[in-house]
Amino acid sequence: MASPTLSSALPIERAKPYALGLFRIVTGFLFACHGAASLFGWFGGAAGTGGTVDTGAWPNWYAAAIQLVGGVLIMAGLFTRSAAFLSSGSMAYAYFDVHQSGALLPLQNGGENAAMFSWAFLLLVFTGPGALALDQLLGGRSAAAVAEPTAAASPAGTAR
Repeated sequence: MASPTLSSALPIERAKPYALGLFRIVTGFLFACHGAASLFGWFGGAAGTGGTVDTGAWPNWYAAAIQLVGGVLIMAGLFTRSAAFLSSGSMAYAYFDVHQSGALLPLQNGGENAAMFSWAFLLLVFTGPGALALDQLLGGRSAAAVAEPTAAASPAGTAR
């Protein structure tokens, strides 16, 4: 059996920033929907009750505000790492404060969403936004430059 060559791996390597960008857009959209449901009663309302959370109520209203604003920023790819860091922390807090006391595993305590969002956003903190992000337009960076900053740098002491 022949081993795969570098040229056969290139198409999937070129797709990585776009797959990451799509992951960021979908995850941000889903997160923003949770916030909109809790703040405005959309999509079935807070916890599917059709209602909203009380304005200023700790921690529900603040969590919903972080979900809506953080989700929109992440979806747009604007201040992605900062928004993802705050959103990840918010979901970690939700998991350990609300869900974890019920049982050890997320499947048992209803904390699957909180756990998955927390880990997904932590991933975005480290990977960055991927392709199709407003961060790239504002910073004037391309997806390739964001993904591999050292590839564009010339060796020390040499001129380009």
